[in-house]
Amino acid sequence: MRSSTASVLPLLCSLLCSLLIAAFFSGTTYAAEDSSPPSKPIVKDTLPIKIKPTENADGESKPKSKSSAKSAAAQHDKEEMEADELADKIAKKMAELHKENERIKAQTPMVRHPRAATSASAVSPGMPHGANLAADNIMHFVPWSYDGEGGPLRWGKIDPANAKCDTGERQSPIDIRDGIRVDLEPVIFDYKPTRFNVVDTGHTIQVNLGAGSTITILGRRYELTQFHFHKPSEERVNGRNYEMVAHLVHKDIDGKLVMLAVLIEQGKANSLIQTIWNNMPLEKNDTVQPSGTIDMYQILPANRQYYTYMGSLTTPPCTEGVLWVVFKEPIEASQDQISIFSRMYPMNARPIQNSAGRLIKESN
Repeated sequence: MRSSTASVLPLLCSLLCSLLIAAFFSGTTYAAEDSSPPSKPIVKDTLPIKIKPTENADGESKPKSKSSAKSAAAQHDKEEMEADELADKIAKKMAELHKENERIKAQTPMVRHPRAATSASAVSPGMPHGANLAADNIMHFVPWSYDGEGGPLRWGKIDPANAKCDTGERQSPIDIRDGIRVDLEPVIFDYKPTRFNVVDTGHTIQVNLGAGSTITILGRRYELTQFHFHKPSEERVNGRNYEMVAHLVHKDIDGKLVMLAVLIEQGKANSLIQTIWNNMPLEKNDTVQPSGTIDMYQILPANRQYYTYMGSLTTPPCTEGVLWVVFKEPIEASQDQISIFSRMYPMNARPIQNSAGRLIKESN
C-alpha cells in the first residue's frame, strides 16, 4: 500500500511542475504576441489506484485481514483527499497566473506582424501612429486634367474650390450662334513690345508677359498678363471647331477679367507662335526666360470684329463673371507649328457648356 502511495505523489508533483512551467511560458508568449489567453486548465480526475494483493513465494494471494482492509480503505480515502487538494491548488495557481498575464498584457505594447497591416493603414517608419491614422482620413488627391479620373466631368468633385465647374450657370466655352448683330464699340489696343517667359504648365504652353500692354473695352482698361493655347479650339462658331485657339488674359485693377479668343486655322506660319515654340521648356512645369521681347500685335487678326458674351474660365476653378471677346476672323499657323503643339497636348479643350439662353452680341 505504501509503495503505491509513494508512486502516486511523485506523479502528481511532476504534473504540477509541468503545468506551472507550461503556464508560465504560455503566459509570457501570450503577453508578447497578443495571442489568445490560456484557457483554464483541465485537471483530470485522479485515476483509480489498483493495489495488487500481496503474493507469497508461490505466487498465491494472501488473504487480507479485516483491519488491513479498513486501513487500506482509509489510506485510499486520504490519497483521494490529497489529490483533490492538489487539484484545487493547481486550479488556484493557474487562475493567479492568468490574472498576472492579463496585467502584463495591459502594460505591454501590442506587437503586430507586418502582414496584419494594409497598405492604407501600415505605419511608415519614423511616422507617429497618430499621424498615420490622420493620413488614412485624407482623401486621395486627384489633379484636374482633360481625361480620366480628373477629367472635366469630375472637376467640380475633386476639389471643393472647383464647385462652379458643376454648379455654374454661365460656364464657358459655348457654341457661339444666333448672336444679335449690333454696333459694338471696337476694342482699343495699346500693346507694347514686352519681355516674356514660356512655361509648360502640364496643361498647356503659357506665356507670361511683362507689364505695360493694355486694352480698353466698354470704358474700362485691362492689362494683358498672359496668353496660352488650346487644341482644338474650345469655342465653336455655329458648330465649327478650329485647329487651335489662343486665349489672351486681361485683368483690371479690381481683378475683373476679359478674355480675348484668337481662333487659329492651318495656313501660313505665324512668327510670334514660332518665337514661342523656339523657347518652349524641355520638361513640364519648367520655365524658359528668353532675352528678347515679343510684339503681341503679331497674334491679332487684321479684322477685329468680334462676338461677346458673359461666361467663365474654361479651366478650374471655372470662375464666372468673365467677359469673353471672340474674334470672328481666325489667324493662321503652319501645319508644322500646329503639329508641334499637338505632340505635347493633342487635346486640352473643355467640352462645350450649355449656353442657357445667354445673350450673345456680334459686331456688324
